[in-house]
Amino acid sequence: MAARHKIAIFASGYGSNFEAIAKAASAGEIPAEVALLVCDKPAARAVEVAQRMGVESFVFSAKDFLSKEEYETQIVERCRQAEVELICLAGYMRIVGPTLLEAYAGHIINLHPSLLPAFKGAHAIEQAVEYGVKVFGATIHYVDESLDGGRIIAQRAIDYDGNDVEEITQLIHSIEHKLYIETINKILK
Repeated sequence: MAARHKIAIFASGYGSNFEAIAKAASAGEIPAEVALLVCDKPAARAVEVAQRMGVESFVFSAKDFLSKEEYETQIVERCRQAEVELICLAGYMRIVGPTLLEAYAGHIINLHPSLLPAFKGAHAIEQAVEYGVKVFGATIHYVDESLDGGRIIAQRAIDYDGNDVEEITQLIHSIEHKLYIETINKILK
């Protein structure tokens, strides 16, 4: 049997990518166990999904800490306790700081809903629609100190000629799950 790596998934919201990755891990589609969910929004659906799937969670509210360094120190501690080797950001809406970057340098990846380097930041899909692009997509990249920077690992594009943000968001979600699972496999193998 192939080695099972331990990964942590960081999410802030609905958790569809968390759920897709956790299901893929449970089904043996990736050589990993989702050992930890890190979530900065206690009311996020991702927390409910983790409970239902039996995945340990570290749920916090940034305002309960004096600094980013303080809560990131707690995150690093929890990741180390869970023997996490790879951190996958999946809708985690916080910029990763030096504490986490130093502890897991080269082992943090992020999924972004645009074809980077275009349309960085929190409203990438809306920016792309406003700009009038006809090719949308998703990017997975290593995380560094820059906003949606770091070396690109994988991208997938889809054609779309319209301006319905909700529709293009759903189309991008349909490719994100598969792309993330393929990329995790590539990294872990």
